Amino acid sequence: MTRRRMQAMTGFDRRPLAAFALPLLVAPLAALLASCGTPSDDEASKDAYLQYRWVVMGDGGTPLARVATRYASCPMIGIDGTVTRMSLRAAAGTAAQRTTASAAADSKPSAFPVNVCEASLPAGARQVVIGTQALPLPKADPQRILILADTGCRLKKADNAYQSCNDGDAWPLAQIATTAARMQPDLVLHIGDYHYRENACPSDIAGCQGTPWGYGWDTWEADLFKPAAPLMAAAPWIVVRGNHEECARAGQGWFRFLDTQPYGAQRSCDDPANDNAANYSAPYAVPLGSDTQVIVFDSAKAGKAALPTSDPQFKAYQDEFKTVAKLAAKARITSLFVNHHPILGYTPVAGAAPQGGNAALLSVMQNVNPSAYYPAGVALALHGHVHDFQALNFSSNHPATLVSGNGGDNLDVALPDPFPASVGPAPGVTVDRVTHSSTFGFMMMERSGTSWTYKAYTRAGKLMATCALSNNHLNCDKTGFLAG
Repeated sequence: MTRRRMQAMTGFDRRPLAAFALPLLVAPLAALLASCGTPSDDEASKDAYLQYRWVVMGDGGTPLARVATRYASCPMIGIDGTVTRMSLRAAAGTAAQRTTASAAADSKPSAFPVNVCEASLPAGARQVVIGTQALPLPKADPQRILILADTGCRLKKADNAYQSCNDGDAWPLAQIATTAARMQPDLVLHIGDYHYRENACPSDIAGCQGTPWGYGWDTWEADLFKPAAPLMAAAPWIVVRGNHEECARAGQGWFRFLDTQPYGAQRSCDDPANDNAANYSAPYAVPLGSDTQVIVFDSAKAGKAALPTSDPQFKAYQDEFKTVAKLAAKARITSLFVNHHPILGYTPVAGAAPQGGNAALLSVMQNVNPSAYYPAGVALALHGHVHDFQALNFSSNHPATLVSGNGGDNLDVALPDPFPASVGPAPGVTVDRVTHSSTFGFMMMERSGTSWTYKAYTRAGKLMATCALSNNHLNCDKTGFLAG
């Protein structure tokens, strides 16, 4: 009997093992993931329909997988070999035109031609696949957290501000995302203002011709999902809401794509009648290992003026700060307070002294925690909103502050140098040292033993400053700094 006939009868093949192994060795990773992650015959799970896939961190550090899909139903998700179908979070459609921060003539209905699907991921999941793409998963003890804010491209008629969205030098989010992703962060912390393209680009402004505008999916894709894709593939995101995501602006997209609470009519910003509820969210904490937590605070609707105690907004923020105090009271846990508007930070003013922190929030905090502002347990505050980098240490007993709002939108003028020591950010707060720069960039928070260091980088990845936090004291080495 010939060898070939014996093989045909028995199914046994005497070819060298490499003949079988080679296809596995050279097969694309995507095909391998598809074979173990989702059924190949499931139409909804085909990559052609799946626009973007990402992970956001919810209350208590629960990771939430999300996908924007153009298919009519949600795709399958593979979690450590177990395959289930994702749940619909927000259905595709066009919301009725609502009142916005712009005049009616400069507004339009928000169209969302994608379904948003989600799935809560179990702690300790090792592999999660949607289509043929593996999702980034949180680590139990993250070592590197990428920090940025104010990343969108500004198109605002009321400000006569039209950023050159088509110019990577004028709007560098894509460069920042690529540079930061190469640094392999374990988490991304975005401190608000993802969306800025509110009004149409005028015909005589060359730098923004053809860009989408308004508050629908096309603008969210252009301002966030497409340029930030490398960072969304690199790590899960902790998302903080900014004033650009309040209901009269980009709140509809915020609740569909990023907010970590359940989606519904009351929390969608579709109907202005629900804005008084949808513009506020309960604070929550995301652990960073066993000794540190990020407390996420929604300050989207905070105005510039102090609030009287009779104002309903005062009561809303008062309740939120009481929740912060409870979260920060955990024993042996270092709490990092994160919200969009600087509280003990500065807003630079051309030709004048800088302005202090947000008066609305300060008025509430002073009522809840007189003179201290923050509850015990908060070691550091991180913010965006002001479009520069700031590291502030205080000689008074107040938590150090970092501002990282230089992620892409038009930069603010530089703070004065030398900085006027007599100008405090709030009553009773005395500045010890200010390190600052009006340069596009981002920050990286890195674990150093039992503490953290905070490094400021330019958009190209050049180190500008390294700040070490110890006992609520922030000491910065201005390596490579041009301002300070």
